[in-house]
Amino acid sequence: MSINRILSIGLLSMVVGLSPSSHAADMSVLDPIPEPHLAEKGIWGAIAYSTTDNRHGFFWGADKRDEAESTALKYCKNADGKNCKVVTVFRNHRHWDDDGTSFPYEHCAALSVGKSMVGEVSYWGAASDVTRQKAEEKATNLCGGEGKECKIREWVCT
Repeated sequence: MSINRILSIGLLSMVVGLSPSSHAADMSVLDPIPEPHLAEKGIWGAIAYSTTDNRHGFFWGADKRDEAESTALKYCKNADGKNCKVVTVFRNHRHWDDDGTSFPYEHCAALSVGKSMVGEVSYWGAASDVTRQKAEEKATNLCGGEGKECKIREWVCT
């Protein structure tokens, strides 16, 4: 088995098994977003969120994943977020961008936040998908839906 195929299988298992947007309310259990191991091509975006004060930041249009993540974190902190973490990363593709990493090409992401009670952390969900509508639906479902009074706080598409 070639090294590229082994790396692709490993990245696929990380993406499938470690979904950064599959947790709500408790960021202490947030699985780390898999780090890129190869030069991942595309147009990148990210959303950062701070559960302690419901602040967020986002960025899209970056040539590199780390640029999207660091800029989203910077915007979250500039919004007075005290505990900002990247909660979802996504990318769009250019027609020549088949990089073999198995990181999905999902064009949009969304952050949904539920109504917060005094002294409690809000329910939340973040997700990416190929359309804005699908990303918003996923994020709202991860947040807890209408039962938790979840509303889209932010959406972004590349």
